[in-house]
Amino acid sequence: MSQWKQIQQLEIRLLEHVDYLYDDNFPMDIRQGLASWIESQDWDTAATDDSMATVLFTNLLSQLDRVRSHEQNFLQRHNMKIIQQQLQVKYASNPAIMAKVISTCLREERRILSSACTQEQGPLEKSLQNSVAFERQKSMDNRVGIIRGSVQLMDQAVKYIEDMQDDFDFRYKTLQSRDSTDRNSDLMKQEVTRLQEMLNRLDFKRKEILSKMDVVVKEIDDLMTSQLSPELQDWKRRQQVAAIGGPQLTGLDQLQSWFTLIAQSLFQIKRQLDKLGELVVKVTYESDPIPLQKPQMEERVKYLIYHLIKSSFVVEKQPCMPTHPQKPLIIKTGVQFTTKVRLLVKLPEVDYQLKVKTTFDKDLPPGRVSRQFFILTNNTKVMDIEDYSNGCLSVEFRHLLKEKKYINGTKGNEGLLSVTEELHSLSFEACFTVQGLTIDLETCSLPLVVISNVSQLPGGWASVMWYNLLTDEPRNLAFFGNPPRATWSQLSEVLSWQFSTFAGRGLNKEQLTMLGEKLLGQHASCNDYQVSWSKFSKENIPGKPFSFWMWLDSILELIKKHLLPVWNENYIMGFVSKEMERTLLKDREPGTFLLRFSESHLGGITFTWVEHNDNGEVKFNSVEPYTKNRLSALPFADIIRDYKVISDGVVPENPLKFLYPDIPKNEAFGRLYNSQPSKVHPYIASTLIPISELPNNTSSASPSCQSPEPPMTPGEFDMLSEQLCFDIDNMSSPYSE
Repeated sequence: MSQWKQIQQLEIRLLEHVDYLYDDNFPMDIRQGLASWIESQDWDTAATDDSMATVLFTNLLSQLDRVRSHEQNFLQRHNMKIIQQQLQVKYASNPAIMAKVISTCLREERRILSSACTQEQGPLEKSLQNSVAFERQKSMDNRVGIIRGSVQLMDQAVKYIEDMQDDFDFRYKTLQSRDSTDRNSDLMKQEVTRLQEMLNRLDFKRKEILSKMDVVVKEIDDLMTSQLSPELQDWKRRQQVAAIGGPQLTGLDQLQSWFTLIAQSLFQIKRQLDKLGELVVKVTYESDPIPLQKPQMEERVKYLIYHLIKSSFVVEKQPCMPTHPQKPLIIKTGVQFTTKVRLLVKLPEVDYQLKVKTTFDKDLPPGRVSRQFFILTNNTKVMDIEDYSNGCLSVEFRHLLKEKKYINGTKGNEGLLSVTEELHSLSFEACFTVQGLTIDLETCSLPLVVISNVSQLPGGWASVMWYNLLTDEPRNLAFFGNPPRATWSQLSEVLSWQFSTFAGRGLNKEQLTMLGEKLLGQHASCNDYQVSWSKFSKENIPGKPFSFWMWLDSILELIKKHLLPVWNENYIMGFVSKEMERTLLKDREPGTFLLRFSESHLGGITFTWVEHNDNGEVKFNSVEPYTKNRLSALPFADIIRDYKVISDGVVPENPLKFLYPDIPKNEAFGRLYNSQPSKVHPYIASTLIPISELPNNTSSASPSCQSPEPPMTPGEFDMLSEQLCFDIDNMSSPYSE
């Protein structure tokens, strides 16, 4: 079943989250109309490969043409044409952006499907969903709308006062120009009385508009403090969580809309105050409210503009290497990384080009880190307006980082923290003037881990996960000096995200329970049990030469590169212990097997099957784990199909009959078999066959099976069958490692 069909079968609660994914950047009409084609393309690669993205963009437009030509409904055909034109305008100059949007949507769909299977959301995801509740957005929209309406009405009121004052000014000057002999006439007295009434009315209107301005400015101040600032902080927190595999980051365009509308309102009020100042020059009087109230109100408006724009300077895209798009905040020296900053306010005017300067580890206290770095490429760039960002200013940097050389071999705080625990930051600065107001902008990235070798990547990613899981501080570079503990409920949620992000399907409740037992032992049933940073990533598992995280990360890599189809079919039980494995299999039909990850090897998968002797004795056989080296030679599904065992001179056979609990092997894996015999003539077709020898003394007490030999051709296999007296372990094969 396609991913999109699975999505459509979700309950309403989850469908609402799916609906939130699709907007003008990627309309749901396209997802619906091109579901199968979209799911068959490699959007993850295209997001970092411009040439591939261009090809996919062209193909997508062609697919839309095809769908539109077959559409019978005129309205639907018209809508598809409009969507196609919008996509061309939006992405023609940079199709990689489209690829990234689609990749993100597909990944988030998989995460939603995974959460549906789990049937239980973690505490972090629940809190994030509460923070973006539609009720809060509606409240914000309503308040911003009321402010905009009030400011527009004030514009009309200022215009009315200006017209009233012009009328008063004209009548007053006309009265002054009359002959002095007429000033005691009744007509003159009536005109003076009318002018006094007009002045009283003008004074009332001036006080009224200033009072309305005061109310609106207070409302804006309260809105910025009570709602806009918390919404921005929520977005930044969601950005942290999305960086470590959590729900897709959304809401920046909505924030931009609020920031811009509030800024427009403040700039409009500032212009209204300027206009009132002009009116005072023409007409003023004793107790005129404008000279008394305008200076203070003007300062308040400038203060709000300054802080609104200053807070709108955000890191839209955290530093990330294009080679590892799903592991941001890790930088390898000498490898290009990208980052992007954005101003959420659409400015009415900027007096000059807005230049942004980047600085690595700005104002870092001496001795805080053992290594120091500098940016090798140009660190200053001008912000530009991008169409797809609705006219706001943004700039993307592409940098290379290099480590400083130490003449005396001294690196400062060396030895206190490991390389992957040492945190760094990238700062961004700009200064510009808008409508006579000079504003200094500054923001910084989330803490970064800098590595010099890809072997440090797993440790670096563990640090990134731990930091962004447990704190919302934007720049706590001393975090790992005394890292806080995580509850198992927090940690298990993030670990499931790793599998949904990198392997396409998260962990279900049973798998998380098994992982908890692996890490916590007897405390696994307690969700509030505190897990230390050291136990998670630094201490070796008892009796093993590697830590829990290194073991789990190696499994993720194995799934991603070699086991993805089998994993996404939910055929790998995964994290079951040997003891539980026997409990599950002992009462099953002979030949029933299950798939689990090796506990003794990094990045290994094994299968165990059950057999019954004539006397009723139960035997368990486990094959030595397959690692990436063996799986590179033959797909895992084909290994299960062709696996053979030689025992006591008996003709080799495949002992694997049923996938636990009782699914016929071919029914489960038939669709995944993909290796075909060679068809290169004039050679005889060949097939690779995995084979093991089962020792004669195999019993339930010692159920291990000898390691599988490398895959063999049928010719070698036949020869082996005829010469069973030879020591199989010593036989050579052209496929030997």
